Amino acid sequence: MSETQPEALLDTSFVVRYLTEDPPEMAAIAAEIIDSDQPLILSEVILAESAYVLSSVYEIPRALVVDTLMSFIQRRNIRLLTLPKPLALEALRLCRDSKRYSFADVLLWAEALHTGVSRIYTFDERFPSTGVERLGVK
Repeated sequence: MSETQPEALLDTSFVVRYLTEDPPEMAAIAAEIIDSDQPLILSEVILAESAYVLSSVYEIPRALVVDTLMSFIQRRNIRLLTLPKPLALEALRLCRDSKRYSFADVLLWAEALHTGVSRIYTFDERFPSTGVERLGVK
């Protein structure tokens, strides 16, 4: 009989090492944990930072970053800290093929929809507007 391990949060360094397999030694350690049955929690902040690191530091094309992260968060042992997975996936789809929306903006948009706090102060005219009221935008 196997004992259930407690949930644990993932940091960007673990996510990025796992997804890039770089460097191999750290990637192997990350894979041992992520590929296990251990329940893992991914904060939306870490999701956004991982997207940024993959696209900026590793220069991975945006569409591939989004596809990779969408696949990652759908793992059976991964749950998001705040958002339901379908809403997080919808948010990521918004920024997949366009740089109109930033990773952070789409996740904040999804959090607004999920929490019911639909008023957002922003000066960003490109901030997603579906279902939210943008305040501060002319």
